Amino acid sequence: MNAIVVTIVGQDRPGIVEAIAQVVRDHQGNWLESRMAHLGGKFAGIVRVEIPADQEASLLASFEQLTEQGVRCLADLDSHVPLQSEYMPYLLDLVGNDRPGIVREISHVLAAHGVNVEELQTRCVPAPNSGGPIFQATANLRLPAGVSPDTVRTALEKVAHDLMVDIALRDGQE
Repeated sequence: MNAIVVTIVGQDRPGIVEAIAQVVRDHQGNWLESRMAHLGGKFAGIVRVEIPADQEASLLASFEQLTEQGVRCLADLDSHVPLQSEYMPYLLDLVGNDRPGIVREISHVLAAHGVNVEELQTRCVPAPNSGGPIFQATANLRLPAGVSPDTVRTALEKVAHDLMVDIALRDGQE
């Protein structure tokens, strides 16, 4: 069996997930995991499937045919290498007035400490009183062995002060 990761983008409409699922089923595949969302009028998703090795070329061709339905698919063999067990899970929560550069500054701090961002969700919502945009982010992180959560937290708090946002870093095993 081969595992394949497929990235999907198209104009949002009913039936996109069903079309992808049908292609997977038609090739005796198994849908393992996915993340999908509606963003700005578009449907965007990523799915990991497992298929028999002899179905790979046909599956890839079927995904290419979905462009006729307005769905672009990019498929890659899954080269998943599990993170070492010494990586520690942490959760990051951020909230503050929206402004350009928040994600860049936070991700720069995380990368500088070797932190892996496993999942990131962001959104802008109106502030309750003023209606101005509030930026919110949540992230699942993995800190490498030898990197103190307090060191990462201190670095994040320094950037948070400059960005005027509130950040919380907490143990992901709680």
